[in-house]
Amino acid sequence: MTDSAAPTLTDDLLWRGLIQDSTDADELRKHLDAGSLTYYVGFDPTAASLHVGHLMQVLTARRLQQAGHRPLLLVGGATGQIGDPRESAERTLNPVDVIEGWVQRIRDQLAPFVTYEGDNAATLVNNLDWTGPMSVVDFLRDVGKHFPVSRMLAREVVKARLESGISFTEFSYQLLQSHDYYELHQRHGCRLQFGGSDQWGNITAGVDYIRRRGAGPVHAFTTPLVTKADGTKFGKSEGGSVWLDPAMTSPYAFYQFWLNSDDKDVNRYLRYFSFRPREEITELETATAEKPAARLAQRALAEELTTLVHGADECAQVIAASQALFGRGSLAELSADTLRAALAETGLHEVRGELPPVAALLRDAGLVSSMNEARRAIADGGAYVNNERATDPEEVPAASSLLHGRFLVLRRGKRTFAGVELLG
Repeated sequence: MTDSAAPTLTDDLLWRGLIQDSTDADELRKHLDAGSLTYYVGFDPTAASLHVGHLMQVLTARRLQQAGHRPLLLVGGATGQIGDPRESAERTLNPVDVIEGWVQRIRDQLAPFVTYEGDNAATLVNNLDWTGPMSVVDFLRDVGKHFPVSRMLAREVVKARLESGISFTEFSYQLLQSHDYYELHQRHGCRLQFGGSDQWGNITAGVDYIRRRGAGPVHAFTTPLVTKADGTKFGKSEGGSVWLDPAMTSPYAFYQFWLNSDDKDVNRYLRYFSFRPREEITELETATAEKPAARLAQRALAEELTTLVHGADECAQVIAASQALFGRGSLAELSADTLRAALAETGLHEVRGELPPVAALLRDAGLVSSMNEARRAIADGGAYVNNERATDPEEVPAASSLLHGRFLVLRRGKRTFAGVELLG
């Protein structure tokens, strides 16, 4: 590529660090950069929602479609009943009816990220459609015959489980995923699969299986597993996993997850997840290095992804809540759901019956350790109720001051918050 030439899709994926392993690199580049290719990526229904870790695959699928390729988004109604082996222990098998419900929820969740119109319209597929009707004998004869056990035993996660024990159920997962690739190749002309780097063994097994059955050639690549500089697991917050479902992780908490990205991580996250052009990302990387306190990269990423996942209106509410908590906007203009979500992140103290005086609220909400400390904070002018400076420690907030009839926002100083919710 010359300096003046526009980067190709492969160039962009490599620049963003989105290709870790691949089959023949030259052949992969040729097919990615020319014409329209049908590809697939799979998601097993192991919970009621996808989480932020899945965004790596979801957004990579979006990039490929925007470049002219045709996506097949597979939700594993069959493989979700089996479970990919993990190093720690055997998975607990979820009830079939629960998995069926999760399949539909995840299909609905994937829908907004791609388009279902045009020459490269996306298709949602479920591997239970072709795996469910197969008999055990058909599976062993038509699929199992093509898999050398020695090669399956060489897979790292299998080797790690041999001593502690691995069931035939989980051991056979690789065959099911490989057969998915074959069926999609036969049914839809699929010639590319990608997934996380922990799936490399399963993915290459599928490439080899298609070759053994006299079909292909097909291609594959993996994206890197997303890590955090401090060694903690990506996609986790103090409350657990960060889900895409707003009922499981509020849009406010989702926004805060990205806003709180470490400076050591945010540049990689920008390249992985943002759809901004290279020039803008490079500028944000420079700005982060020069003025880290401004958190420009984190704000840009949080706004972009919250808009993409939850919509522009919800993102605007979240940003308004972030500003209002710091006294730079109107708390009264926030919806009840957004306000409660924001207060739940800072700490929400529940009160039943009558509201106590301001000093007691500050103590009970954890902003001070004692009534004397509460009185001093009020006397020093450092305590606020709904962004209004508190002046009397014995004053009981009026019912009319409750936001949405039940909330108070308490603040000590500039940055220490807590919420109060009046119940009953």
